[in-house]
Amino acid sequence: MGLLGNAVVAIWNDILPEARSDFVEWHNREHIPERVAITGFRRGRRYFSDRGAPEYFTLYEAEEERTLTGPEYLERLNSPTPWTRQATSAFRNTLRGICRVVFSDGCGDGGFMLTLRFDALPERAGALQRHLVTTALPPLAEIEGVSGVHLCIADQSASNIDTTERRNKQVNVPHWIVLIEGSRPDAVEKASDVLLAGEPERHGAVGPFARGLYALEICRVKTAPLALAG
Repeated sequence: MGLLGNAVVAIWNDILPEARSDFVEWHNREHIPERVAITGFRRGRRYFSDRGAPEYFTLYEAEEERTLTGPEYLERLNSPTPWTRQATSAFRNTLRGICRVVFSDGCGDGGFMLTLRFDALPERAGALQRHLVTTALPPLAEIEGVSGVHLCIADQSASNIDTTERRNKQVNVPHWIVLIEGSRPDAVEKASDVLLAGEPERHGAVGPFARGLYALEICRVKTAPLALAG
């Protein structure tokens, strides 16, 4: 089972300790439901760091990249709720990328997600993508305990659109992202080790490779309203 769409919003952030409880309640009860309700959004997931930084990782899956630059999503970004303004004021060390999904394969979803962020030499980006998609990533999905392997590449222009929610905040944009999910932390760590042992730098990848291991805290999928019997 792959990601639920051809595009994602990938977000990493720390949160001020005194605001953590409020952040979790806001994210659970307002923000994720609001985002998943947007036309074209399919699922929202939040993870907490088991190892690595920043401490939170959030993944929104959408049908197409144009969903993430379209008027409905931008309207929400430009009209944040009071609770959103309050919660996001406590964000620190934020990275956010609007990404196209280049590769996605697996047998299902996992309770653990390893994220690997890196860059690529512009002149070798095509060769690196081919290497990852055809050679390096498919075998990782067959490792015992791994349930999904995904490659996402951020659109720098789309990720840097100026919005009210982003304004006056320091937000960095990742570039190339490999996501490995599975049922056990050692399984996703092993898959990452195998990938890095293949020396992706020889194919155009550029380090440092920022690696984080995260455990799932909440998942919300868009569902059709339930028709109750009269």
